[in-house]
Amino acid sequence: MDNPTACNTVSGSAIRKPLVSEQFDLTVNGRPVSVRVDGVTPLLGVLRNVLGLTGTRFGCGLEQCGTCVVLVDTEPVYACTREISAVAGRSVTTIEGLSQGDHLHPLQQAFLAEQAGQCGYCLSGILMSAKALLDRDPSPTRADIVAALDRHLCRCGVYNRIIRAVERAAAAMRKEAKP
Repeated sequence: MDNPTACNTVSGSAIRKPLVSEQFDLTVNGRPVSVRVDGVTPLLGVLRNVLGLTGTRFGCGLEQCGTCVVLVDTEPVYACTREISAVAGRSVTTIEGLSQGDHLHPLQQAFLAEQAGQCGYCLSGILMSAKALLDRDPSPTRADIVAALDRHLCRCGVYNRIIRAVERAAAAMRKEAKP
């Protein structure tokens, strides 16, 4: 394809614009990567379709459910609407980057122990927001946890187990940090 185009529909008519492929360098899960895509490509599309990191999921595409949340530098962001050009040169952490080899992160261990996932579709985004919270505040209150996870929708409704899991992980991480 010499002249790829994207098709956008406006008022029922198709408008074609040329795709402009650019190179973007960033760090994903601690590893430097370069991708060649259109600058307006959503980060989620790059993670899933270009890099093969399918743990981050598409939920609503409207920043309403939190399923697609990843960390950019240390902040949780919606990968479904964040353009790749906005994260060039930055560090992105996905659910695949949470564990260290075969060693699960304390959050992952706590979620398993509390059986905090039912279908599990929402969990990658919830875990990333919980990680950002615990990195900022190793001793969050229940209200802090609820506020940090407020943007996440769990259709299974296991919110109490999720909150308990974050509390358990916080306690485990504090215990690990003590000399």
